[in-house]
Amino acid sequence: MTAHPVAFFEALADGEAQRFEVEDHRVAVVRIGDDVYAIGDICTHQDIPLSEGEVDVETCHIECWKHGSSFSLVTGEPDVFPATRPVPVYRAWVDNGEVFVEITEAGAEAEGAS
Repeated sequence: MTAHPVAFFEALADGEAQRFEVEDHRVAVVRIGDDVYAIGDICTHQDIPLSEGEVDVETCHIECWKHGSSFSLVTGEPDVFPATRPVPVYRAWVDNGEVFVEITEAGAEAEGAS
């Protein structure tokens, strides 16, 4: 497992998602206040980028703009239909002002199951 730098923390808009390519995985990185989250960028209902959706900072969810499915940034689980399968969640953190993402085997396997 390798830590991949994706952006400077200050370059991420608070309450918004941004898409990055990490080890051939499309990852949506979300900043909420001082926290960062990384999830698979593709809605499990259809091939729609979650990074283009709205972030709910109160519930820590991201909504797919196409059909309204909402996914937890913490667990990847959907809580609004039509999506029924989770998106992968990756470890994300800030070190010296830079955001890092780690792609684990478990996260990659979950992505492949989508």
